[in-house]
Amino acid sequence: MPYFTYQNKKIFFEEYGTGIPLLLLHGNSLSSRMFLPVVDDLQKYAKVILIDFLGNGYSDRLSSISDDLWYDEAQQAISLIDYLGYSQVNLLGSSGGALVALNIALERPDLVGKIVADSFEGETPLESFVTNIYQDRAISKENLWLRTLYQQNHGDDWENVVDNDTLAIYTHYQNHKTFFHKNLCELNLPVLLTGSKEDEFMSGEFFENVYTKLPIRDKRICIFEHGGHPAMISNKDTFIPLVISFLENIEK
Repeated sequence: MPYFTYQNKKIFFEEYGTGIPLLLLHGNSLSSRMFLPVVDDLQKYAKVILIDFLGNGYSDRLSSISDDLWYDEAQQAISLIDYLGYSQVNLLGSSGGALVALNIALERPDLVGKIVADSFEGETPLESFVTNIYQDRAISKENLWLRTLYQQNHGDDWENVVDNDTLAIYTHYQNHKTFFHKNLCELNLPVLLTGSKEDEFMSGEFFENVYTKLPIRDKRICIFEHGGHPAMISNKDTFIPLVISFLENIEK
């Protein structure tokens, strides 16, 4: 398996296809395996790059995850881009991975072409989600489908992975309050924002309201009527052509 070293830890990555690099950034408590339903379609149009952030998937484990986790994961991804020698990499992040994508673009815009940010809560944590996260994660660990999903993404130590992630998210909320070190108004790159009205965590008009208020200069918004979290998986048959059109500058 391919790895690179970051701060004396091994980070797993994979590449598929040819063309302009498209780095996929996974959500919390998951790994790059979440993208398996879309890799085959995306690699027809781009060189797809997958990464497992430290503490997840095939990457080395951590005793604890940084409470500034989405910024730290952005630094891991930046190191991978530098390691591979790429520039003008397009980014596709889902849920927590969308926060990572925007952090990458804010910190190293010279490395980035366009950004697709799917199913995330905006600039600041959603209080109703964070304050209930311990209870919700405890319930999720008793759900057979979710237990299987966690194990498929992380292996036999999945419960420790989920617990570390839960603690990091809660501690971030206590200590940081915002997801980014820089203001989104500094972002001058094209951004596609997506979500679903049937998202289990942020339903109804949430995404439309939050995305509209984000101070991103060059943004497009697409909200799907149906489908669960994240929208890119539940609406993949519509999502993939939308993303390809956005990345290739094809006006629909």
